[in-house]
This record gives sequence, structure tokens and C-alpha cells, in this order.
Amino acid sequence: MNPFLVMDVLKEARKIDDVIHLEIGEPDLLPSPKVKEALAKAVTKEKFYYTEAKGLKELREKIALHYKTFYNTEVNPENIIVTTGTSTAFLIAFYFANIIATPTPGYPCYENFAELENKKFVKIPSSAPTYKITTQDLDNYAFDALMISSPNNPTGSVYTKKELKDICEYCEKKSILLISDELYHGLIYDTDYTTALKYNKNTIIINGFSKFFCMPGLRIGWIILPDKFIRIGEIIAQNILISAPTLSQYAALEAFDYEYLQTVKSQFNKRRDFLYDNLKDVFSITNPKGAFYLWCDISKYSDNSLEFTKNLLHNAKVALTPGVDFGDYNSFIRIAYTKDIKVLKEGVKRIKEFLKNFS
Repeated sequence: MNPFLVMDVLKEARKIDDVIHLEIGEPDLLPSPKVKEALAKAVTKEKFYYTEAKGLKELREKIALHYKTFYNTEVNPENIIVTTGTSTAFLIAFYFANIIATPTPGYPCYENFAELENKKFVKIPSSAPTYKITTQDLDNYAFDALMISSPNNPTGSVYTKKELKDICEYCEKKSILLISDELYHGLIYDTDYTTALKYNKNTIIINGFSKFFCMPGLRIGWIILPDKFIRIGEIIAQNILISAPTLSQYAALEAFDYEYLQTVKSQFNKRRDFLYDNLKDVFSITNPKGAFYLWCDISKYSDNSLEFTKNLLHNAKVALTPGVDFGDYNSFIRIAYTKDIKVLKEGVKRIKEFLKNFS
């Protein structure tokens, strides 16, 4: 099993004073104040006990309402299981597959989850400028489940409604299980998008409260399963979860504060524009459409992203993620714009000073 290098970088960076942390995909913004109020209320009312394995009925109903409000798509709350972050959601989803294909670069834990369950894992390379795959690409591989993420971590690429519909229809026609990681939905800046459920009702949807809702430490997510998988998914949840954290579930009831969430999106959009504008002449970068990362080609400086990021950390005190964490991308780095623009300005200054003296 491969190490999750960004966590190793974070561990090392925390040993050093005055480091600018642009490595970890963790929002620095707080969730809606309503979340804090709901959490405090749950503590006061001593909500310390297990919920049912699928999660609080009220929360599953809120999530279903979110799909109606956000995507105009009907979801039965009975098809939803509340999970501990999205990690356990992937473990449930991968149970229903044998050979899982996914585009790269991609979230490194996908492969580790597949290995944990003894599933075959197929990587489909994508490349600049779009970092997206097409149905023509899929014809070159054999698999029974396709895992897509939109927006993608680390590239920020987003499948448009038309592109997503093509993939959904392809999977349905070929009897391929589609698993759609939609964790960064809400943080999409200048393109149209929707949930894969809009076009393929047999899709497994994975999402959570860590990114758009700014609740990473509460470890709360969800999975939406097709009817035929509900009972088995519930049994798996009973065994690997018992239930998701109860206090976090009560807090999440108030997370769908759309007026507040619009300010979250706006701040990340401004940060993206600032960081891209200030680094596009330093690295080769495709302007991301979503999430909160820049995927940067550093080939004119180095073909060893791990060594490059270590040097940057120890000499410039800026922590970034090596591209090799996301596949065979040793000439790339990922920069997270999860800090205030004042911090990003200092980070850019340090990076540029470092590169002047880099050899």
C-alpha cells in the first residue's frame, strides 16, 4: 500500500516554525455559525449515543432535500447512508466492484482502498489542458466499475453536464457501475455541472461535509446507493461504522446554509484567481474550474517532485504536495489555496525567491 504523502508532508512541516501550509486539502474557513449552534445544542442535550447505522433520519432527509434544491434531482432518504467522512463511503462503494477504473492524476487513497479490498485497479491517464477522459478513452480498458471525480483532486477539472451525461449513458449501456466522487461540489467557479444521478439513477454517489461545508474535522460524509445495494450497504456500515459520529450528524443538520456557503465559494474563487495569476508565469498551470488546488508542471525546474517539495519546505518554509502522490507525475506539484490571500501572497513571495536560487 502506497503512503499518503501529503500527510507525511504535513507531519514534517509541523515540526518547523513559520511554515506556510499549502499542502493539505483542508479549508481554513469555518462552517456556518448555525453548525456551531447545532453542535452545542447536541452536547447540551447529551446526544452521545449511537444513531442507526444509516444515520439520523433527519440528516438523510436534509441531504435528500439538498439534491432537490441544488440539482432538482429526487433522492429517497432510504438510499442514503451517512458515513465517517468519505473514506468509509469508498469502502462501501468498492465492495460492489471487482475491477475499478479511474482517471489519473487522482486522489491517492482510491488505489489504497481498492488494494485493501483486494480489488483490481486500472488507471486511465488524462492530460493537459483538460485532464478529463472521454467515452472513447474508456473503450481501451476492461473494468466493471468506473470511478470519476468532478471536480478532480488534484487538477480541479470539472465534467460539464454534456460530458457527464455521455459517461453516465456509456456506463448504463455497458452495464458498468459508475461511482461518482462529488466531494468538491459547490466549489465550482465558471462552468456548468450537476450530479451524476441526474443522468444515471444506478450511480453510486459519494459526497461529504469536509470541503464546501468547511467541516473536515467532524468526519462526516454520505453515500447514495441504488435500490439493489441498500441493504448490503447498510450491513457493511453496521460493521465498519456502527454509526457515523452522532454529534457531527446533529451539527450537519444545519450545514445547508446556502447564503453562507455562497460566501465560502466566493472566497475560494478569489483565492484561485489570485494564486493562478501570480504563478502562471512561474509554472505551467491549467486554470482549475473547481475544488481548491493548482496542479503545476515543474518540469523546467525538476523531475523529482518529492525532492523539490522537500527543498522548498526546508529552505523556503512553504509546504506543498508532490505530484507523485497522485500517480506517475513526478514533474508536478499540487498547491492548495486553503489560506487567506495575505498568506498566499507571502507563499508566492517565498516560492519565487526559492526558484531564483534553485538549481
